[in-house]
Amino acid sequence: MPALGADMTAGRLIAWLKHPGEAVTRGDIIAEVDTDKGVIEVEVFTSGVLEKTLVEPGTKVPVGMPLAIIREAGGAPAPAAAPVAVPSPEGRARISPAARRLAAELGVDPAAVHGTGPEGAVTLDDVRQASGKGARGERMRQAVAAAVTRSKREIPHYYIGHTIDLGPATTWLAEQNRDRPVARRLVHSALLVKAVALALREFPELNARWVEGRVAPIADINVGLAISLRDGGLVAPALHHADRLNVDELMAGTLDLVERARAGTLRSSELSDPTITVTILGDRGVDTVYGVVYPPQVAIVGFGKVVQGPWVVDGSVVARPLVRATLAADHRVSDGHRGALFLAGVADRLRDPGRL
Repeated sequence: MPALGADMTAGRLIAWLKHPGEAVTRGDIIAEVDTDKGVIEVEVFTSGVLEKTLVEPGTKVPVGMPLAIIREAGGAPAPAAAPVAVPSPEGRARISPAARRLAAELGVDPAAVHGTGPEGAVTLDDVRQASGKGARGERMRQAVAAAVTRSKREIPHYYIGHTIDLGPATTWLAEQNRDRPVARRLVHSALLVKAVALALREFPELNARWVEGRVAPIADINVGLAISLRDGGLVAPALHHADRLNVDELMAGTLDLVERARAGTLRSSELSDPTITVTILGDRGVDTVYGVVYPPQVAIVGFGKVVQGPWVVDGSVVARPLVRATLAADHRVSDGHRGALFLAGVADRLRDPGRL
């Protein structure tokens, strides 16, 4: 069971998408798991044959517990193992103890609830829906609340900001979009993410995780994009190797992540792999956003709305498109001096958008 968030302790297996005896290849989707972030597709990270499944659909599984055994090419067959079964008492609604407790708290009769879980089991979401309470959005808000509470309690944050002249970037975008169809036009956010990713090469301490009391630098630059969901809640799936993608690939990847996040079809690696988060709230009219570091990451970058503002060019005050960039970071790993240089590095790259 993969860890898909700082405060995730368990997930519930919904269904197997591969079966014993089938060949699997690295990256294949093998199962679906229900978590606080919704239904997540679980990938495999090796190639071989699915030897056996160890968990039955409907089972709540702690993070780190094996779900299945995959025999790599040439590997010996796995020893026999009993799958974890889900009891289904006769004459009673199939419902987990947690869902039954919630039903009692909300005054809901489990027998009157239509179960949407495996084999008709009544889930926590079903109970909330039957009571008129928000389901997925409420659950996700609770998970986010737990994560940010832990972050503010454990991480000594520092915050800095930098105003960036986006004149060159705006001109470059207009030139690039002049002959493009609407569906392929670029927007500022793609340039902002690419500038962050490239600047991280120079400041690797911000592209890291705090694990067991020490910083663990990460070689890959996987930018987590903060995405708000239609029914409430927030996820930040990864754009893998964002520094290696060109702007068109970043734009396509961003649109794909937003679509799948809101459809509930994200992959496990997209939630477990981010090495830093970028949140862009300009489309909500926000001028400045200071984020909360999402553990075990050590930094989050925020961008506000692109606005026309006064800027000095060659001694004259002129109107320029400006954006406010912010950094919230873990003071155990970096300091304001390095953070300021990092934001200056982001600004430098946006002054020469043709090199992004």
